Amino acid sequence: MKRLPKITLEKGKEKPLLRGHPWVFSGAVSRTEGDISPGAIAEVYSGDGNFLGMGHFNPHSQIILRILTREREVLDSSFFRERLLQAKALREERLKGKTNAYRLINAEGDFLPGLIVDRYGEIFVLQCLTAGMERLKGLLIDNLVKIFCPKSIYERSDVSTRKEEGLSETKGLLYGDAILKPVEIEEYGCRFRVDVEEGQKTGFYLDQRENRFFLQKVSKGKSVLDCFCYTGGFSVHAGIGGAQEITLVDSSDEALERAKDHVSLNQLRKIPIHPIRGDVFEVMRGLEPDFDIVILDPPPFVKKRAHLVHASRGYKDLNLQAFRLLKEGGLLLTFSCSHYMDWDLFQKIIFSAAVDAKRKVQLLARRGHPIDHPIHLSHPEGEYLRGFICRVW
Repeated sequence: MKRLPKITLEKGKEKPLLRGHPWVFSGAVSRTEGDISPGAIAEVYSGDGNFLGMGHFNPHSQIILRILTREREVLDSSFFRERLLQAKALREERLKGKTNAYRLINAEGDFLPGLIVDRYGEIFVLQCLTAGMERLKGLLIDNLVKIFCPKSIYERSDVSTRKEEGLSETKGLLYGDAILKPVEIEEYGCRFRVDVEEGQKTGFYLDQRENRFFLQKVSKGKSVLDCFCYTGGFSVHAGIGGAQEITLVDSSDEALERAKDHVSLNQLRKIPIHPIRGDVFEVMRGLEPDFDIVILDPPPFVKKRAHLVHASRGYKDLNLQAFRLLKEGGLLLTFSCSHYMDWDLFQKIIFSAAVDAKRKVQLLARRGHPIDHPIHLSHPEGEYLRGFICRVW
């Protein structure tokens, strides 16, 4: 085996790795040996000289090493093929017949840090978030083609986090036929058209699929308010579930037009649909309290820990207005997609909003990531989606 570059940690800094965490921060490193370039595979050792693992090294990043394996092994095409097959088995076992759109690779959650692959039927969307995965792009494409036979693979590495790795943003067709927009997908009996080239994230909020399906099961005969509706994913599920009336709110004209298109695509024209363009905070203040279900699915308010106090005020304001708008016995589906907003703080914010709104609230369930967004148990940073389902009196 070719001798690999070597990273040695300061004494005592190996504890997170021994507990299973997949990252090494630059401040924990005592010295490096060998010709280490961004994205190279390197070995990491404790200050006492004990082997700890192998992973992708990047001197430009605060996360200087991302662990791929705790064993000494050859990290060749066969290694990555096996990881892809493990991910494939999980999804096919749990999602077959329910949807043709899901996250195939969820970075650290699938033990492939820096790699995201989303599947939209025969169209795959790939994100390389690290220098290591950028180096392996050709190998990854070859394996995806051999295992899954996709029609096309499109890259959406147009994310700002690549700058932390010394990489520029990039997007474009990597394999196969040119993509005819939009790509149509199905989930739990609902149809959607996805713009994989320009849409939010990789085109669709796949992480909310099971929460949308929950809404479908409780919407019969209900009046529904869908805030931050984007292209109407929650609203369509509510309509398919038999909602009596749906109000959609978003700040984007384009998103609302796409939402209306999805309403038509799913033959929901008989249901009264009320799209409202505007600032959600202001729109909610102007609505009358007459809803059976309110959905709050805002964009990330907390991208840095320093923003947490300000963001908490925003979450409280939204939930306060939702409590005001709900009928007795109504349901609130409220979400945060910010890693720094932990479960305990989010629940305290909702509690505070309920007190100020003078409403009694029952917590019915906590809702998080679906099966295709697994989280590495030793990597809590991978958890970001948190939701509560509340019954209001």
